[in-house]
Amino acid sequence: MQFIHCDICKKQIPNPISGRTIFYHREFAMCEACKDDLEAAIKQTVRTKVPFDFSWYEKMRIDLLQEGTKKNKIAVKH
Repeated sequence: MQFIHCDICKKQIPNPISGRTIFYHREFAMCEACKDDLEAAIKQTVRTKVPFDFSWYEKMRIDLLQEGTKKNKIAVKH
């Protein structure tokens, strides 16, 4: 049995299956809950950004992941 830890919440992910129970973005491995939080946080911000720019988007995504790693949770603005 293989175990991997989520880089964000630090929880153990038993029997990881890429794209199903564990998700990767650059050097970050995320559980499904953290991936959902990341997508929700991005969605709220992207809706207000005009004009859209992919370099800005990628920087925001990495910043959210790095901040989440420090706080053990990705902050989702409601």
